[in-house]
Parts: sequence; C-alpha cells; structure tokens
Amino acid sequence: MYFEDLTPGRRFITESYHLSQDELIAFAQQFDPQCFHTDPEAANHSVFAGLAASGWHTSCLTMKLVARSELRHIANGLIGMQVDKMRWPAPTRPGDTLTAEIEVLERRRSDSQPGFGVVKLGWVTRNQHEEIAVQMETSIWVQVRPDNTVPTAA
Repeated sequence: MYFEDLTPGRRFITESYHLSQDELIAFAQQFDPQCFHTDPEAANHSVFAGLAASGWHTSCLTMKLVARSELRHIANGLIGMQVDKMRWPAPTRPGDTLTAEIEVLERRRSDSQPGFGVVKLGWVTRNQHEEIAVQMETSIWVQVRPDNTVPTAA
C-alpha cells in the first residue's frame, strides 16, 4: 500500500482486543505505577471509582491493533512522524474489548523527498459500549508508488 492508496475519507477498522485485569495491572506496574492502575481496592476510592488502564496502555493497544490491520501493508511500515490531539475521554477498564477505526484525513507530497508523502490519520478506539477510549491524529511518512508497481484493489 502506497501514498496514492491512502485517499482522504478512506477508513480502516481493526480487529478487536479484549483486555484482562492481569494485563492491565502488569503494564501499569512497569510503566505507570499509580494506585488507580495497579491496586483494585485503592482504585475504588480514586477519581476513576475502579481500576482503569493507563492511557498509555490504551494507546499502545491501539497501535497493536493498527499494526495488525490492513495498514500493516503500507510500504516501509507505519513510520510515525507526529501525534496530535491525543485524549482519553473514557477510561479503559479490565474486561473491555477495544476496536480502532482509522480515517485518512489528508495527505500531501513531500517537497524535500519526492518519493514520499505525509498522510494525516484520525484514530478513534472504542470499547464494547461505543465509548471512546482514545482519540488522536497522527502524521505518517509513506512511500509514493514506484512507477513499475501496479496498484492493488482497495
């Protein structure tokens, strides 16, 4: 998949991922050791009123889903350049099932590297209740289709 295949408005839906409590706690113990991520009892008395995944964990799980989606076929891989407007409107809980939807927002050819372009993507990850767990915009670096490459069906 090349720059030309990523037209504004095109959408990609990922598979789903079920998050266990053990996995949620293990991630938090290593990377975000706050009581509302690591201790179910203390979390009950926190602003979250229960155990909540680190926003970084939810974001990492989203990346995992995207890397396994149709977008894994982007020439040279998903080369991130920038993340904007990242927010976590609803906490991710143990037992949640997450699914991401990625939309191509815009694209432009590179002036300095004619064989590449920048594609802006909107990412929204929802839980099984359709609540938004994480939302962001990213810019990725995508190779332009070489002249000898035949386009595939979208």
